[in-house]
Amino acid sequence: MSQRARFEAQLNAIWYGQQPVPWVLRWLAVIYAWILACRRWLYRTGIKRASRLPVPVLVIGNITVGGTGKTPLTAWLATELARRGWRPGIVSRGYGGSETSTMMLPLDADPAQFGDEPVWLMRAAKCPVAIGRRRADAGRLLIDRIHCDVILCDDGLQHWSLARDIEVLVVDGERRFGNELLLPAGPLREPPSRAERVDFVVVNGSAAAPAEIAMTVDAHRLVAINDLTLAKSIADFRGQPVHAVAGIGNPERFFRMLEQKGMQVIRHPFPDHHHFRRSDFEFGTSLPIVMTEKDAVKCACLGLPDAYMVPIDVDLPIQFADQLNRQLRQFQESAA
Repeated sequence: MSQRARFEAQLNAIWYGQQPVPWVLRWLAVIYAWILACRRWLYRTGIKRASRLPVPVLVIGNITVGGTGKTPLTAWLATELARRGWRPGIVSRGYGGSETSTMMLPLDADPAQFGDEPVWLMRAAKCPVAIGRRRADAGRLLIDRIHCDVILCDDGLQHWSLARDIEVLVVDGERRFGNELLLPAGPLREPPSRAERVDFVVVNGSAAAPAEIAMTVDAHRLVAINDLTLAKSIADFRGQPVHAVAGIGNPERFFRMLEQKGMQVIRHPFPDHHHFRRSDFEFGTSLPIVMTEKDAVKCACLGLPDAYMVPIDVDLPIQFADQLNRQLRQFQESAA
């Protein structure tokens, strides 16, 4: 385990476990809260203004640090909106990539340049994706070049410079908001009360409250990362030891899913958006390597033998997509 991964594990033990919060983290959280309040005040008073795009904007995000399932949800929403006649485009920060300008992803986009999540989104949702520090500029690029008529902003809940019509908050059903403290004393980017001001709350895993929308993620097959035509049933790996690799926000969720499928999991957690090298996979044994789809987009060029990715299937109530479609159509008609 890398030094960064160990540090993240220590923080998670404080945020989601029973370990006491050090006083220095509490003081830093007070400073963070003050900065957050000042930033919110600048937008509320109009000193800073949010950019409004000429098409409806749907923002998907969370208020906690780490993985909650917002990126798979973004891909699901883009697919469902396309089925209902929309031309969706996705904008992202492109975190983890080297590109600093506003750009639309080419079909052969390199995750080292554009980031792993944008590349995965483009492939999974089969729709255009643009990255940029300013999501509004990325959105305009998609509107001007591809004529997208709805923009989805992945991980954009705190990107207040982009005006939005609908906000979707994604919550980890198992960990929820942890100790409910702001960073770095807790995992929260914003206070828990922020959940009351969004349009929809989607809960990934565990039971959803009556006002929330339940989202489940499952897996049924493994695909060789060096040959996408080679797929195996996940049941074929039942009882088999595997090296499980995850460089995502919540690696433990992935590891537990594999264990629930009957695999004997040897855990190899890496920091989120980790840039993998061949040496990262020198485990000393020649067992199969199993990783997430997001990690696989960065590892396909490494020539790893007996390495597989786990495509996930996202399930949500179809009524959720229908309701979003109706609301977006209303925004579209009122702007016409």
